Formats: sequence, structure tokens, C-alpha cells
Amino acid sequence: LDKNTHLLTYFDYPKEVRHSIYSTNLIEGFNKQLKKKFKLKEQFPTETSMEKYLVSQFNQYNEKFMNRIHKGFGLVGRDQWFPN
Repeated sequence: LDKNTHLLTYFDYPKEVRHSIYSTNLIEGFNKQLKKKFKLKEQFPTETSMEKYLVSQFNQYNEKFMNRIHKGFGLVGRDQWFPN
């Protein structure tokens, strides 16, 4: 454990938040959406066009969830995040 101190970092977070950071549902759902959209496109003329499409999808995702308060994060007071 001395070499892998980062393994227990999860427990440094407030209990209310742990569920949100433990779950990968948001990431898995987004990846599934990307796969579905890529299948609809079938092919891209160049690698650059594919990269541009990916960036646009990432930007849309970020805009959608930027102001969202994930489960548990709204319950935690500022003093729990920044005790000093």
C-alpha cells in the first residue's frame, strides 16, 4: 500500500459524492451514443473530418452537462470540500 497510496483516494471524498464518482454510467452511456452516431455516418472521407465530428460531439456533451449538479454533489457543503 505504501507504493499505491492513490488506491484509497476514493475515500478522501465525502460519502455523499462517492456514488457519483464510482459509477461510470455517464461515460458508458456517452460511448454508446457515439457508437450509434458513428454507425449512422458509416464513413468519413478523412481522418480530420472524423476528428472534427468527435470534437463537436464532445462539445455538445459538455454543454449539456456543464451546469448539472450530479447526485450527491449538491448535498455537500463547501467546508467538506475545502476544510481549510
